[in-house]
Amino acid sequence: MISRDTIDRIFEAARVEEVIGEFVQLKKAGSNFKGLSPFSEERSPSFMVSPVKQIWKDFSTGKGGNSVSFLMEHEHYSYPEALRYLAKKYNIELEETEQTDEQKQQADERESMFLVSEFARDYFHRILLEDNEGKAIGLSYFKERGFTEETIKKFQLGYALNEWEAFSTEALNKGYNLKYLESTGLTIVKQDLLAPNGTKQFDRFKGRVLFPIHSMSGRVLGFGGRILTNDKKAAKYLNSPDSDIYHKGNILYGIHFAKQSIAKEDNCYLVEGYTDVISFHQKGVENVVASSGTALTENQIRLINRLTKNITILFDGDAAGIRASIRGIDLILEQGMNVRVLSFPDGDDPDSFSKKVTTEELKEYLQNNSQDFINFKVSLLMKDAQNDPVKKAGLIRDIVVSISKIPDRIQREVYIQECSRIMDISETVLFSELAQLSKKEQREASGKPDYEKPLEPVLTKTPQFEKIDELNKYEREIIKILLLYGNKEVDFVDFEEPETIEANKPKKLKKVHITNVVSKEIYLNLQDDEIEFTDEVFRNVYYEVIAQLNQNESISVDTLVNNSNSEIASLVTNILMDDEKYVLSNWERKNIFTKSKDEDLSKMVLDAIYNLRRVLIEQKIASLINHEYDVKEREQILETIVNYSSLKKLLFERLNRVV
Repeated sequence: MISRDTIDRIFEAARVEEVIGEFVQLKKAGSNFKGLSPFSEERSPSFMVSPVKQIWKDFSTGKGGNSVSFLMEHEHYSYPEALRYLAKKYNIELEETEQTDEQKQQADERESMFLVSEFARDYFHRILLEDNEGKAIGLSYFKERGFTEETIKKFQLGYALNEWEAFSTEALNKGYNLKYLESTGLTIVKQDLLAPNGTKQFDRFKGRVLFPIHSMSGRVLGFGGRILTNDKKAAKYLNSPDSDIYHKGNILYGIHFAKQSIAKEDNCYLVEGYTDVISFHQKGVENVVASSGTALTENQIRLINRLTKNITILFDGDAAGIRASIRGIDLILEQGMNVRVLSFPDGDDPDSFSKKVTTEELKEYLQNNSQDFINFKVSLLMKDAQNDPVKKAGLIRDIVVSISKIPDRIQREVYIQECSRIMDISETVLFSELAQLSKKEQREASGKPDYEKPLEPVLTKTPQFEKIDELNKYEREIIKILLLYGNKEVDFVDFEEPETIEANKPKKLKKVHITNVVSKEIYLNLQDDEIEFTDEVFRNVYYEVIAQLNQNESISVDTLVNNSNSEIASLVTNILMDDEKYVLSNWERKNIFTKSKDEDLSKMVLDAIYNLRRVLIEQKIASLINHEYDVKEREQILETIVNYSSLKKLLFERLNRVV
């Protein structure tokens, strides 16, 4: 792991405007910079960079953060990968924290496997472009497929000589260890008692054209190889075996080259083969990845989910292939993603179709011919079921099963309505079937019979849920006050009941002045009432703030902005950049000036605390009223409600009296 001291030095050296300036054209706007969002299509700039605060905010998408979070969003690096990128950019030597011997060995072995794989990529690519056999066989094949030299270099395509030990011998001569040649699957090692060292090695990919398979960040994980002869005993395609760095079900071919386009287009095209991906890229459609001929896995879907919520599956025209792949739809729906489906004319696959049309025609076809999964299933299976009521019922049930996989209830209801319209069947029947499926899944998950399972409530927009929104509003307000004003000392004006009350005179609250630091005032009030934040991210930020106060007696916003927890860093950045909106709108030029919040800081702090208390009390009263009680409990509950109502009344008095 990268040491804390190194991380601190990286954050000190990194200039957010310099890092982002390599990817986005920035223009000066007052003390800030602004530019067009790299995450959406826009004509007016809504992307703001603050050199003073060392943070950025994209107002079109809501994303924001520091230098590291920008690289994680834009380049889709992991946190350590982003730190390594910045360390290299600013010439900072990486220091690793002390690891156990086992951890060091594991890290060293993984790195050795990466180095061997990268050597193999360069070796096979050089053979393809420079060796006579490579040019005559491998390069000719790729050019026959219509790939340009630029495309071949972009995807680092290669060729393995049709010799048993050519690659292995070259790698060993270059000093690479046979252990890592074997663990990556590049070399097959077998026992041979006649050999000097008792083993014999063979090149796994001999005589094949090669497609390097990259991680999200661009490191070589493994290879896919295609044989070019008609040898019936050999597999047409051969992949690297699973290893410590390569797991076939965890990676998608082309994800490294497609990640930015997927995020920008907010859609991912999913195809089957390597050449499908490459042909689409060459045609200008770059938001495409391949499952490499394997059944789609949950981990592969999660990889896409990091970039977009939308997947369009592109099927070959072959009906058998469509039926074999259609089960991947339910997996995608289970992940809460939106799935559309598109098939090509009979005899065409994405590779061959893209070669027959222009770029504009390809994009137009993709845009106009995709269907949602219900329409696709109906069009695919309805021919067989049209005159057979049993088959038609089976098709409807199959569609409802797919709908049941969708986590979002509103989406489920919309799809039920769509299914009702298309299949000409009542929504009531479909909802009943959906309920039965849900109960069956619950029963299977818990092992309990139906009658023991509680019914799942239907959520609607009620005042209770509006209170939850209001609660979120005041929790965010308190976090915002802590970040912006937490270290300030303020004269708080509050009211308390007098110690003595004169006879026959109404009770009046006594005004008191208390000087305190804002963060401590908030902490003491929340501590007194034992208030916990309901939003997890707000709660985590609050815990971080309290930890800082206990250690340093002040809040360091920079530490929160640079927090390794991306949710914390993003929330803090969003709050800090809230007031930068006026720069984008040129409010000052229009003679619009916002009032300084410092002037009413005492009132702002107490208002936020009292309102938070008020909403929590209102929620408690609502929950007590809506609950059913027996006769014995009712009197006690009514007394509790009266007490809470008195507290609520007192809070309203304080909210009206705070000056």
